[in-house]
Amino acid sequence: MSATLFSQTQLLPPISRFYPIRKTSTAASSSVLTGASKPIPLASDQSPKTESEFESNIETNAALRWKDPPPASIPGTYISLAKARLAALVVLTTMAGYAVCPLATSLPTLLATTVGTALCVASANSLNQWIEAPYDAQMNRTRSRVLVTHSISPIHAFSFGIASGIAGFVSLYALVNPITAVLGLANIVLYAGIYTPMKRFSIWNTWVGSLVGAIPPIMGWTACTGTIDAGALFMGAILFAWQFPHFNALSWNLRSDYSKAGYHMMCVVDPALNGRVSLRYALALIPLCASAPAIGLTSWMFVATSSVVNGIFAMAAYRFWRNSNEKTARELFFMSLIHLPALLALVMIFKL
Repeated sequence: MSATLFSQTQLLPPISRFYPIRKTSTAASSSVLTGASKPIPLASDQSPKTESEFESNIETNAALRWKDPPPASIPGTYISLAKARLAALVVLTTMAGYAVCPLATSLPTLLATTVGTALCVASANSLNQWIEAPYDAQMNRTRSRVLVTHSISPIHAFSFGIASGIAGFVSLYALVNPITAVLGLANIVLYAGIYTPMKRFSIWNTWVGSLVGAIPPIMGWTACTGTIDAGALFMGAILFAWQFPHFNALSWNLRSDYSKAGYHMMCVVDPALNGRVSLRYALALIPLCASAPAIGLTSWMFVATSSVVNGIFAMAAYRFWRNSNEKTARELFFMSLIHLPALLALVMIFKL
């Protein structure tokens, strides 16, 4: 698809804002990084590492044309659009919600739930990249994505997102139950329709994003029971609280990129709040897990063992809060990757 046609279809902002990054020798004059989007000042006296690490200009190149991948590379392109690693984590939390459910389980239902959830996640992630491509082009972390490198046309990416969303909803509705299908559809709308644009103007996007992360384990539970009850809300609450220390730690070392692209993230706008929120929700996991026996989900052994796991996690969040830097952010982030599977495993081990 040509640049002219692309601009006319208005699938993304003007084409002049979406081009591969070229190096520039312009020196940084402040802690505000420049780019096609209006940058956000870093809310601290810490400047970005070096301008050479984040140098970029978005420039127009009339000779560049959109293209679709050759048939042999389409599977890999779709995997990239779906953000396969993130999708796998989401599907695993959905399966955990199903496994924790005390009712009898069915392998066909579990497989249908897994496939339907994966399709919904692929839809949300594809639409997210379709919307954010102009800004992805300005960030080191995302400038190699397939839309930024013109490896696929926006219409193709958009069509894949819509098609996978419809397939996910229909499969969940027909093979699982309506409530799980509605939750899958709601997550697509929340992630692509609310969270993604909200990143441009409010730090509350993190709370919306955490709600998105909380829904998959609820979907796993409802796939088994057909209802949203205390157990479903408990599983969702664990994922909701976990998201904050996980994402806030991850975003800390990306704050220069977020600043340059104009994203209103806590780590950019209010670094102190970023640390406080991380600690607050890490601590909240302790009493939250202690409520599991009260709702008849686990034995009291879960409270004892989860308190140890949550306590270690909270200590990492405390160090990040006391002194937010690259080292404490990395420690908290990697701890979060160990903490979540350990906690979910304990729920399954000690469930009643």
